[in-house]
Amino acid sequence: MRKLFLFLACFFSALALVFALMPMDTIAFLPIGLAFVFCLLLLKKSTGNQKRLPQILLFICALSSVFVLGKTLLIKDEVEKDAQFEQQKIETKQEAKQELENLEKDLE
Repeated sequence: MRKLFLFLACFFSALALVFALMPMDTIAFLPIGLAFVFCLLLLKKSTGNQKRLPQILLFICALSSVFVLGKTLLIKDEVEKDAQFEQQKIETKQEAKQELENLEKDLE
C-alpha cells in the first residue's frame, strides 16, 4: 500500500509542479490537492527513516500552491486596446465600400 501511495504522491506532485509553471490558473489546485492527500497518506504509512521523501513531496506541493496562489492574486490579465488596428479596420471597411460603389457605377 505504501508503494501505491508513493507512486501516486510522486506522480501528482510532478503534475502539480508542471501545472503550477504553466498558465493553468486555478486548475493547478486539483493535482496539488491530490498530491497533498497522497503525501499525507504516505507520511502516515511511512516509518521513521522513510519519512524524508514524503516531507520533500509535501514541501514541493506547498511551494507549488503558494506559487499558483501568488500568480492568481498578483498577476492581472489585461487586454490592451490596439488603436492602430482599430483605425486600420475602419479604413479597410471604407475602402471596401468605395470599391463596391465603383463596381456598381462601372456596371451601370
